[in-house]
Amino acid sequence: MSITERVAGPVAAEAAAWRVDPGYRTITLSSRSGTLRLRLRVRYLIVVALLLAATTVAGVLALGTGDYAIAVGDVVRTLFGQGDRRMRLVVLEWRMPRVLLGLVLGAALGAAGAIFQSLTRNPLGSPDIIGFDAGAYTGALLVITTVGTGYAMVASAAIGGGLGTAVVVYLIAYRRGFQGFRLIIVGIAVAAMLSSLNTWIMLHADLYMALAAGAWGSGSLNAVGWEQAIPATIVLIPLWVAAAALARRMHLLEMGDDAAVALGVRTHRTRLWLVTLGVALTAVATAAAGPIAFVSLAAPQLARRLTRSAGVTLAASAAMGALLLTTSDLAAQRLFAPTQLPVGVITVAFGGVYLIWLLIREARRT
Repeated sequence: MSITERVAGPVAAEAAAWRVDPGYRTITLSSRSGTLRLRLRVRYLIVVALLLAATTVAGVLALGTGDYAIAVGDVVRTLFGQGDRRMRLVVLEWRMPRVLLGLVLGAALGAAGAIFQSLTRNPLGSPDIIGFDAGAYTGALLVITTVGTGYAMVASAAIGGGLGTAVVVYLIAYRRGFQGFRLIIVGIAVAAMLSSLNTWIMLHADLYMALAAGAWGSGSLNAVGWEQAIPATIVLIPLWVAAAALARRMHLLEMGDDAAVALGVRTHRTRLWLVTLGVALTAVATAAAGPIAFVSLAAPQLARRLTRSAGVTLAASAAMGALLLTTSDLAAQRLFAPTQLPVGVITVAFGGVYLIWLLIREARRT
């Protein structure tokens, strides 16, 4: 046996041991050719499955909750096409759009929060903190107070406002490279200015238009129907697919630009795509239901703690966002029944407590 073989043998065995035992239980999925391979943590899969199951339970409860209460068994039978005409009307036509929007918009906000917290490497790096929600609200306000409350116009203006704000924040924050802390500071400043502009618009608007804009700005699922649920879902599906395709490169960016470049990631282009996707997810959610705060802030961090992941992940964050928004909307319907609160009131109350806890925790760490 040569000296090379003697040395290579133990090294190869040690490397193989590292590949076999990563320190946690995993499941490896690979294609027949072996060109594609995906390794998933068992705990991660279990947590995501439990979050989806809890979201499904909350959705079924929401479908049966209201002035016309329906038992859980009857809701399930109606979903499978076995309910009577009245139950189909209540469950499928009146309540299903609201529950569906809660699911898809919560998932969109959770994924958007994960993208920006990964890019900034900061738990405060979420679209509502950085100011993209305020930009979408500004765009919608300008249309509501000048043109009207048509859904297509308001949605387009909200998306345009969010994207425009993202461009401004990114250009101001970009100085000889990208720094997450600078993006957060610039975003907070831009959000403060936009909030002042929004207040000025409201004060100078017609009373009826101001009331309509204020109701929309509270973030609500109370008056949504299939005309909002279907377009939002259709637009969000390709955005989720694109975000999933960039998930691996997103995690490589967390290692630093030098390491990411060495692994074949075009950092500047990838970061621009991720920012665009995160803003688009936030803007679509805002266009459909108004600015719903703190879901994108809390969902990624709660999911990270449950999965015990090194960083935030898209699938777990999306599942947690769907659960948070669905349960918050259910609470908004029933806590002060028969009065239904906007879901944004519940998420702000929950998010305020979470933000205080997060700031105290970060202060203790430093």
